[in-house]
This record gives sequence, structure tokens and C-alpha cells, in this order.
Amino acid sequence: MLKPILLVEDNPHDLELTLIALEKSQLANEVIIARDGAEALDYLFCRGDHAARQVGNPTVVLLDLKLPKIDGLEVLKEIRGTAHLKSVPVVMLTSSKEEQDLLRSYELGVNAYVVKPVDFEEFVRAIADLGIFWAVLNEPPPGSHRYVKPQ
Repeated sequence: MLKPILLVEDNPHDLELTLIALEKSQLANEVIIARDGAEALDYLFCRGDHAARQVGNPTVVLLDLKLPKIDGLEVLKEIRGTAHLKSVPVVMLTSSKEEQDLLRSYELGVNAYVVKPVDFEEFVRAIADLGIFWAVLNEPPPGSHRYVKPQ
């Protein structure tokens, strides 16, 4: 069974573009959507509306930086501070080019920091590349499932 991709994004436009881009990359992974940091943590910790979800970590977390309720840096801090989550790849997917956001993300253990391109085609290409890298090319931690593209 393929592990899902957790997409944490509050902007409806960016959410739609990201879903289109992931679809174009033809990944078979389910995409779980969280619209704020609190919902992302509920999913990761199997609580609230996600208490009954199938146990297991996502293959990657695509995490926006500026989120309502709990921001992306706090979500990242919680992930890296939790034994069963710390090996989950996290990609900060944001429009922020601020050096302090970049530095803080890496200090907290982000795997990659990607600034969302403004151009639609560039955005789609960047997201598709991210999806393929983390779900197909990256060698996941032991116990994770790896995507095998159908022939």
C-alpha cells in the first residue's frame, strides 16, 4: 500500500494548483489535505477528525509556512520533536523568500525549502518534480512503502 502525501495549504488557489501538479505527475499516492497547522497535527497524531484513520506516516509532508491556527514552523517543530514522526520528509512549500524563514526551517530540520514560483507552468513543474522525487526517487526510511510506477 502506498503511503499518502500530506499537503498542508490554506490558500485555495495554491491548493488547487498543487493538486493539479501532483495529478500531472501521475503519482498513485493519495493526497491528504490539511488547511491549517492544527489539522495537520491532528492528522499526524491520529486525533480529532483523524482519530480513526489508518495508522502510518505520510511519505512526505508538503508544508506551507504561513498557516492559520498553528504556523508551519511550529508544525515542523512538533514533527521533528516526536520519535515516530522525526524521519518523515518535510518540504516547506512557501511564497516566503525571507532569510529568517529559510534559516529557521533548516534549523528545525526541514528536508527542503521550495519557494512557490509565480508562473503557472513553473509552479506545476516544481510541484510535479517534488512529488516524483519524494514519492518515487527518494529512498524512504525503513518500514516505508515505495512507489513502483506501473509498466
